[in-house]
Order: sequence, then C-alpha cells, then structure tokens
Amino acid sequence: MRHFIGIALAIVMAVVLFLAGTWGSLQLLRSSLSPMPAGSSSLVSDHRTLAALIAVAGTGMLAGILVAAPRISPLAAGLPGLLLLGLTVLYVVSTQRAIDLIPLKSHVYGTGLEAMLRTGILGTAGLAMVIPLFVPSRWRTRRPMAEVAEASDFFSGLAQATGPQAPEEPASDPQAYQPGMAEPAPAYHHG
Repeated sequence: MRHFIGIALAIVMAVVLFLAGTWGSLQLLRSSLSPMPAGSSSLVSDHRTLAALIAVAGTGMLAGILVAAPRISPLAAGLPGLLLLGLTVLYVVSTQRAIDLIPLKSHVYGTGLEAMLRTGILGTAGLAMVIPLFVPSRWRTRRPMAEVAEASDFFSGLAQATGPQAPEEPASDPQAYQPGMAEPAPAYHHG
C-alpha cells in the first residue's frame, strides 16, 4: 500500500516540479540576468522574485522530504528522479530530441524546464532523487515501536528462563554429552 502512495506522491512531485519549480527557476534566472532596479540593493524587494524563490524552495523542500523521510516509499522521489535523469541523458545524446519532448514549450513552464535542462539542474536533481531507490531499508515496512518492544521483552524473557546450557554434573556416559554439542532431548513417558 505504501508503494501505491509512493507512486501517487511521485506524480505530485513531478507536477510540482514542472509547474512551481520550472516557473520559479526561470523567474530567478531572468531576475538575475536583468539589471537591478535603481535604488534597490536586494532581489527580495521584487515580489515576483520573492514568489519565484518561494516556489523553488517549496519544490526543493518537497523533494527533500520525499528523499529523506524513511516511512515514504522510495518510489515517491525515485520515479521523478529517473524521469529527470532520462531526460538529461537524452539531452546529452540527442539535444534536439530531448527539447522536442518538453511539453508546453510556448508557456513559461516549458521554457523553464528547458532552461533547467540546459543548465544541468535537472540532472543534478535527478541524481539526488534516485538515491533512495538504492537504500534497501527504504523498501521494507518499518515495524511499530510497540511491536519491537514486545519482541525485545520476549527474547529477554527467554534468556532468563533457559538458564545454563551445560549440565551441572558430568554425565555418567561420556558419549552422551560432549562440550559444544546439544544435549539429548529428554525422554517422555506416556502413562
């Protein structure tokens, strides 16, 4: 079930990356290339730049949560990461084919995705997002702490109940017991 939720979160991550991340990235790129307004010493005074910064930071925050949270399926970050890596590899092999695959090129989202692809941001983000796919513990479901504590109590109770493993007095038959061997099972009489 958590992997199905992970696939749904992967779709959400891809949409957020495509809409908010690409728009914010393009706006930040444009504001950094344009001359500073007269009398302004900060990019944050421009509301559009501030909104773009929030969009990029929010996208990064979502990606970071999906990568780092151990209870979330690795598919949540891994699938969009594989998509980004695949597009980057295609861009390296065949630039025009990769650019032709970008949706909504006439909108700011497509232009932003193309800018992120050309600058290598998509490849870098994709590499970071696929890391959880290679961590084996992320594929297993974590047990609740109550269950872990119960198992710990069970095993500590077993250690106390079993007592010493070797007999206290030597066996009369030396073949019956040798150090390092298990004791023979006791004989039960039915009757």
